[in-house]
Amino acid sequence: MLLRASGSIQSGGVDVAVVRDAEAADQSGVPHADALIAFADAVITNDESGTSAARTQLRDDLGAEALVDASAVVANFQRMNRIADATGIPLDRPMRSITAELQTQLDLDGFVSAGNTPRMNPVSKAIGRLLLPIALVGLRAFKALTGRGKGHSNSTIESS
Repeated sequence: MLLRASGSIQSGGVDVAVVRDAEAADQSGVPHADALIAFADAVITNDESGTSAARTQLRDDLGAEALVDASAVVANFQRMNRIADATGIPLDRPMRSITAELQTQLDLDGFVSAGNTPRMNPVSKAIGRLLLPIALVGLRAFKALTGRGKGHSNSTIESS
């Protein structure tokens, strides 16, 4: 949800389907999506030569600070997902409701770990569609109040 929300807040929207279809990177609305996806894919598949090339490309395109930020994001997502998968932690009900449409769009039920999360009923999905705009407003307000998004990580990527 945060990827979709931050994309909406930063640039008016992104196509998160690129997460499952790297060929659509140029249509995602994410600046330098091709370099970011190549880096993430290389890291998570343990492709040493691909990671080295992707790291160099990312640093050349976005700078050293953005490379460090992208590395931290990839590592953090790997850590969170491995812990959740290993312990069988299901996605909580409010987050399932708000992200139901996104889960369908990305075909997340196709992953083995989806078995840890109960299926959503139509009423919960409808409630999620109603709550999503409210959640996005809340995230925008949080950003405005805290000044988030003004640091080097977002400004480096946005200004490129």
